[in-house]
Amino acid sequence: MAKKLSKLALRLRSMTVFRDLLDDPVIGALIRCLERLGSGAERFAPAYSEFVSRLYKAGYVSLAEYIRDRVFDSDNVYIRLMGAGTLPDKVMLDSTALDLDTLSCVAGLDSGRLLEEASCNFNLAKFEGKKLNLTNEYAQRARDIDRFGYGVYARHRMFHWEEGRVSPVRTPDPIRLSDLIDYDREKGLILQNTRALLSGKPAANLLLTGDAGTGKSSTVKAVVNELWQEGLRIVEIRKEQLHEIPGILDELNLNPLKFILFIDDLSFQKNDDNFSALKAMLEGSVSAKSRNVVIYATSNRRHLVKETAADREGDDLHRQDAMQEAASLSERFGLRITFQRPSKETYLGIVRELAKKEGVTLPDEELCAGAERFALSRAARSARAARQYVDSLLSEQE
Repeated sequence: MAKKLSKLALRLRSMTVFRDLLDDPVIGALIRCLERLGSGAERFAPAYSEFVSRLYKAGYVSLAEYIRDRVFDSDNVYIRLMGAGTLPDKVMLDSTALDLDTLSCVAGLDSGRLLEEASCNFNLAKFEGKKLNLTNEYAQRARDIDRFGYGVYARHRMFHWEEGRVSPVRTPDPIRLSDLIDYDREKGLILQNTRALLSGKPAANLLLTGDAGTGKSSTVKAVVNELWQEGLRIVEIRKEQLHEIPGILDELNLNPLKFILFIDDLSFQKNDDNFSALKAMLEGSVSAKSRNVVIYATSNRRHLVKETAADREGDDLHRQDAMQEAASLSERFGLRITFQRPSKETYLGIVRELAKKEGVTLPDEELCAGAERFALSRAARSARAARQYVDSLLSEQE
């Protein structure tokens, strides 16, 4: 049996479609462990312990679960072809099945079997295994690839664009739509447009404007958290990266998932090169026609462009041209949604709802009076101020 398990190491090293997994630190340590079977406990035990240590460090005690996740995460030629809607030929299908059979055998290993075959008669750390049919599981995953994704997109929902590539946000904002009080009409419009994107229907590029703290960016992130299991992802880009949108689209256009390119707190100075770049993207550009990507932007300015005193000077024709140029960018978004600053009644309603959800038991009169004082200290009522006020009450509780 030890010889059979040693051959399993050779089978792993001979993989083709899933060859990227050989660079995985846990799988690499497992291969070295398998290759030392039959070489004596003094050589096997350190390799075994190194493997189990790496498995634990990755957050797993089950080798089967670890193998399954790595298989589903693999960004390989087979899954890329499936994502692009191309069925691989029989040779590649057979090679994929062969690799998956090898990985299924690996997933079935457990510490008891390994230690027995190594003739280790002293206690070492344990790990679990489980019988899997990865061939069937992977086929199902491939059929639903437009919902699950592959590679880095399989395990993450929020990303940013850094150094010419998409990078996952390791600790994404967990906010949900149920956490956002009021603004039901605005949330409904964003949800409706995003669901159109997911269903393959025409979806608009969105511009969300309104006062600071009204929940524009929080709503976008909450929509992603609500719909990511249906195949939605978000990639946040900064204003100075707008000229890189064509490269981002090249990365995303063949992906089976649907994406929001998110630009937060967008505003421009007049004659800003980035202004022209985004304007060109929205006007008959590939971004507007992309089947799986839309642009969502938030701004505290309705026309996105800061107007200076100099812009107001000059004759009527000059002022009119300047105003039209400033308005032209926002008009290129297919849907514009305004988040109004809440009235006193709405603001206090948000405070009451948040306090109820968090278990704050202050009398209503005291709660509302404190909320008004808190808003005055920040010169404005807003959903953000309501959240901060309730958080301050929670921090004071023993």
